[in-house]
Amino acid sequence: MFRQLTKAGLAGLLLASSLAAHAAAQESHAWLDPKLLAAAKTEGGTMTIYSSTNEGEGLPLWALFTKATGIKVNYVRGADSILISRMMLEYRGNQKSWDIAQTATINKMLPQLLVKFDPPEAKNIMPEARDPGKLWYGVYANYNTPDYNTQHVKAADLPKTYEDFAKHPEWAGHVAIDGTDNAWLKAMFEYYGDDKATKIVKDIVATVKPIVTNGHLAAARSVGSGEYWVGLNQYTNLALNVKLAGGPIDYFVLDPVTLFFGQVGVSAKAPHPNTALLAANFMLSKECETFLTKFGRIPTRPDVESNPSGIVKQMNTKKVLTVLISPQEEAKWQHKFNELFKGQ
Repeated sequence: MFRQLTKAGLAGLLLASSLAAHAAAQESHAWLDPKLLAAAKTEGGTMTIYSSTNEGEGLPLWALFTKATGIKVNYVRGADSILISRMMLEYRGNQKSWDIAQTATINKMLPQLLVKFDPPEAKNIMPEARDPGKLWYGVYANYNTPDYNTQHVKAADLPKTYEDFAKHPEWAGHVAIDGTDNAWLKAMFEYYGDDKATKIVKDIVATVKPIVTNGHLAAARSVGSGEYWVGLNQYTNLALNVKLAGGPIDYFVLDPVTLFFGQVGVSAKAPHPNTALLAANFMLSKECETFLTKFGRIPTRPDVESNPSGIVKQMNTKKVLTVLISPQEEAKWQHKFNELFKGQ
């Protein structure tokens, strides 16, 4: 009798464990619409994403999508500007080359390249990350802050404001800024006003003589290696990426905090339109955004905690300015950036 009860109890435990695992799988794949998946399966079982996210993050992320759906992913990685140029050329040539794109510059694309869509998971992300025109949605929040090498600069010596950078002549030649940080510059002018912002930036340039670099991830790694001591502006998630990999780097928060987003959009000429919608919904899911926090990406979903925790709360102790620059504005602010930082 005792053995029979034990077997029954064991069977019950196994059943409960199986049900719990099934429930967990359903929760983790809440983004997976069975009807949309069935429609996607008729499109050949493949899709193509154009992404500016490095392969170290992108490939394992999309392996999760493939495991959940059985759909294979062709991952094409490139810089934002290169991908946009490529998509423009392919659109003009009437080529159906890509299904979804994930970059920080989809808001700058011509609207006719994209399809309007309203993914179910979009209701779970922060309002600022939802395009009113429904052409793109924010996958992660790209906060901009300075960063520093913790072996070369003491936390007690960090500037409390951007004006304070001009108090550190000993940093001359050891400060970096990416040559495309025009959104950060626009936020500086919006926050301080034209005259004060111009003076602050000119004083910084005169005192610390920042080196203009090419590529935010490369700059974050250079700060982490000690090649540069301070980054005047950096994508916070990239500083975190280097920190999580063991680099002696950290960020600090000043007014204003510039914010834009790593965005996802769907091609108007998607060769696999149902698959594209399914994949875009996946990118806004709790499963996807939780996975990306492993690499320091900051979620746009309030129900996903950052890594380390509390980053969004910390950012909101300062003035956060969401900056979404149009191509026309970008030309204006890039010209202003070159004028101030490069003397052009």
